Formats: sequence, structure tokens, C-alpha cells
Amino acid sequence: MRIFFMGTPDFAVPCLQALLDAGHEICGVFTQPDKPKGRGYAMTPPPVKKLALQHGLEVFQPASLKTGDAIQILQEKEPDLIVVVAYGKLLPKAILDLPAYGCVNVHASLLPRYRGAAPIQWSVLNGDSVTGVTTMYMAEGLDTGDMLLQAQTPIDPNETAGQLHDRLSRMGAALMVETAAALEKHTLTRIPQDDGQSCYAEMLHKGLSAIDWGKPAGAVHNWVRGLSPWPAANTVYHGKVLKIHKTAVSDGISGHTGTIVGQAGRYFVCCGEGAVELLEVQYEGGKRMAAKDFFRGHPFEENETVGSPV
Repeated sequence: MRIFFMGTPDFAVPCLQALLDAGHEICGVFTQPDKPKGRGYAMTPPPVKKLALQHGLEVFQPASLKTGDAIQILQEKEPDLIVVVAYGKLLPKAILDLPAYGCVNVHASLLPRYRGAAPIQWSVLNGDSVTGVTTMYMAEGLDTGDMLLQAQTPIDPNETAGQLHDRLSRMGAALMVETAAALEKHTLTRIPQDDGQSCYAEMLHKGLSAIDWGKPAGAVHNWVRGLSPWPAANTVYHGKVLKIHKTAVSDGISGHTGTIVGQAGRYFVCCGEGAVELLEVQYEGGKRMAAKDFFRGHPFEENETVGSPV
């Protein structure tokens, strides 16, 4: 099949590679413009662009899809199908109506649940036990199009959003290859979404990072792994921000909310219900390290508590 691919971040890379491996003709790639990164603010291409150029694919980085230039490129390429994976822009109707097989998106949730920008993270933040990926026809609304195929997977209670991201990116790639093959055979059935079952997964931001120690230990643990690797959950210790990268829910530890408890070289923080063990932390201006190593250099007083950043 002649496919035009639209995608930008790491999540989209396995899908582009899988379509190439399956023998599809990728007639062009749209991705977001290069952005400055690092201490030197060097212009850095998106991961999808890097892969596309490795395969000698033609790459375009339009600032907008609403201008005639973007539409003209697609008209000239005459794709049978447009595949969109975490591209970062909504497609106007003129593009949605262009290819014979339509525009198909890979979304990292079991739609209609978690429409929006951060479905992976919110499934972890909310403590869900199951998630998955969905392929769907794109519509003018945000993740509202008819569904095609879905694949489910359990979420491990200690799995971080970053780890789940990598698993779902591979699952999405395999599902998109399956979807493309079924589209060619005309064996797919469109499944309308039930809007009443939908919820929105807002984009993450640093304002979510502060841990509310008044929540149950399970909820605090979910918050830590849901914000890993970015923006990372945090608290305040000795007046500085302490990022909490890894925790475990612990039984048999009790005390006032936010109190730090040390036992046999292990360190815990009491929550509204139960406690979490701190496993990996990072002090303001420092490196990520094991909690036991951190507290060896930054000891606390009995009944001392952690707090929330102002």
C-alpha cells in the first residue's frame, strides 16, 4: 500500500519502521519542525525525521496543515492511506478526505477512554490495571473517529509511564500493520465511539509534580510512576525540591502524614493511609540515586516530615 506517514516523537518510530518492514511504500513523511535542545540549544530533528532520513524517505516539516502547501504535497504524493501517530497537529477536512483508504491514527489507549495528549500517563496516574492501543479513522474532533482494531495489555502495579510508553509503542506498530493489511482486504468494521464513555487525558505539566502525602499510599505510588520520567513527582526536604523517581507501597509502617521513617537502611514516608518506601530520589541540583545513599548524606530528625513545593 502507498502510505504517507505523519508522526513526531519516539512513540511513532516503531510504527514507521514496522510499516517499512511490512513492505509498504512510504511515499512521504510529515513531522514537526526541528527544535532547539540541550545546553547549546542546537536545532535537533524529531525522532521520526531521523528514522525517515535513514531510509531515504522524503521528509516535510510544514508549520501548518491548513495552508495550501501541505495539501498540495499530499495531493502530489497520491497516498492510498495516511497513517498518523503522535504527530501533534489536527488534520483539516481537506486532508481527511484525500486518501482512498482514509486517515488512520494509532492511539495509546482503549478508546473512547483517555482521548487527548497523555493517555499513557493518565492510565498509570489513575491506577488502571489494563490499557491498550486503538487504531481508528480520524475525524475532525479530538480522537473521536470510528475505531477499527484494539489490543489490550495489563499494567504492572510497579510499571512506570515511561516503561508502558515503550511497550505500547511496539504494540501500536504491530496493530497498525494488521490494520493496513485488513484495510487492503476490506475486512474491517467501523465501530463508532460511545462519547458517554470518554474521558480526556490532559497534557502533563510541572504543576502536577507535587505529591499530596494525604492520599493513600497506593495513589501516591501511582502518582510517582505516572509522572516518570517527566515531569517527575516531587516533594520538599530541608527546604529544597526532592524528586521521587521510584517507590513501593509498604505495609506495617504508620505515622503522621508526611513523616519520614527509617528502618534497617530503608526509608519510608507515611501517607494518608499506609506508607510508601522511597527507592530512588534526586535532590535539587544533584543526581538520581538510591534513597539509602541519599539519606546517608542528608540525615533527618525523628518525626521530621516532607512537604510540598510552594
